[in-house]
Amino acid sequence: MSQPNILWICTDQQRYDTLGCYGNEHVSTPAIDELAANGVRFDRCFSQNPVCTPSRASFLTGRYPNTTGARQNGQNIPQSEDLVTTRLADDGYTCGLAGKLHISACNPNKTDGRPMAERRIDDGYSEFHWSHDLAERWPTNEYHHWLRERGLEFDREPVGDSEIVYTSTVAGEHSQAAWCAEKAIDFIEANESFDRPWLFSVNPFDPHRLLDPPEAYLERYLDDLDDVPPPNYEPGELADKPAFQRHDREDPENRSPWNPFEVVDERGHRLARAAYWAMCDLIDDQVARMLAALERTGQRDDTVVIFTSDHGEMLGDHGIYWKGPYFYEPAVRVPLIVSWPERFRTGVESDALVELTDLAPTLADVAGLDRHPGVQGRSLAPLLTGDADADSHRESVYSEYYDSWTSHEEPSVRPFGTMVRTDRYKLVRWHGLDVGELYDLEADPEETDNRWDDPDYRSVRLDVMDRLADRMAETADPLPERLASF
Repeated sequence: MSQPNILWICTDQQRYDTLGCYGNEHVSTPAIDELAANGVRFDRCFSQNPVCTPSRASFLTGRYPNTTGARQNGQNIPQSEDLVTTRLADDGYTCGLAGKLHISACNPNKTDGRPMAERRIDDGYSEFHWSHDLAERWPTNEYHHWLRERGLEFDREPVGDSEIVYTSTVAGEHSQAAWCAEKAIDFIEANESFDRPWLFSVNPFDPHRLLDPPEAYLERYLDDLDDVPPPNYEPGELADKPAFQRHDREDPENRSPWNPFEVVDERGHRLARAAYWAMCDLIDDQVARMLAALERTGQRDDTVVIFTSDHGEMLGDHGIYWKGPYFYEPAVRVPLIVSWPERFRTGVESDALVELTDLAPTLADVAGLDRHPGVQGRSLAPLLTGDADADSHRESVYSEYYDSWTSHEEPSVRPFGTMVRTDRYKLVRWHGLDVGELYDLEADPEETDNRWDDPDYRSVRLDVMDRLADRMAETADPLPERLASF
């Protein structure tokens, strides 16, 4: 086969430090760890927005959120945007999806008045199994149809007196992640006898909150809960950081269940992290099933497997629990593993700075497509094949948050921020506010000490601000193309 199949697994809100191959000694993720051993693991991959829709629109197009026009959850990606899946379909790929897409508005009360799935553009998916989340508010949520066929119903039960941790009432084999894997396996088996290449997007909702793993997955953590580390938070560290970070930690009307740091005790913090890890363990079991299907059908040698996530989660770090206008490593740094042992390097741990925008041009390169003129990402193909240094790709990574979520209509100042991260420094500019963030990641990898106003870092701040200005300029849309010299 001249063009490989592509199995693209993208979880929802899974931070980088949730896998054994990324150094987590508590989780049980043997399938993904083995995938990394048979591929390239990128240790420093970053999302272009810490919220779902802007990130997903960005990595599906290879363009920045401000360029795609999908800067916020609740927006519709413009019909004019070209997804890499569309380009692959136009070139002969059979494309399918199970789970979440979320590049257009998904509120049934605001989607053209129709109580159905999100509005679709020409996305290239000829097989489309949509399940945005675990709620039954979507009549077209196929996961709940699947449960009903089995006489089951999804619900949650609180764990003790926990404010934020639950267990699901369905076992792991009936979870939404398992349903996504089953749809992928059906697709893999159905395409076994065809010569045309295929792409399948597997987009489970886990480990997105609410924290609700099946009981069997949480149980293995409960006996050793004291070994689970508490959140990374230093009292007083938010004093010189943006006001909305303090608001999200302290405001009694905004903290539970959305930002519950103040109402959760130390055991609750550890339990929350354990529940999140348990959901990641569940995902690993589903990855194992899909990889086994590739092997069983003789398609593994012809298939590129990608494992990543759209963005991370705070989980109480810095006193903040969920996603929002935060560019801390837990919020924007994600796992990225790419495996195709027939053609790509294996057992490589890349320290290169890479972005999720780089995925679309990478897939286009692997499939032999011409570069789309609107793409802003940079292909990782040379790093994967061994034609370039595995530890060198970008001088910096860029991320943005332009009032991207609805959680900050109060206070009245809505967050507009941009981030640039180099090997050593991370700078965040909060536009319109007299505040910013600057971290020396070499001296302060936990991002506790804000050096924005530190006179010893004045020259660093100016240098990195120049780099941020350059990166912001690079997000200017390269479309429409120049057609004449005057």
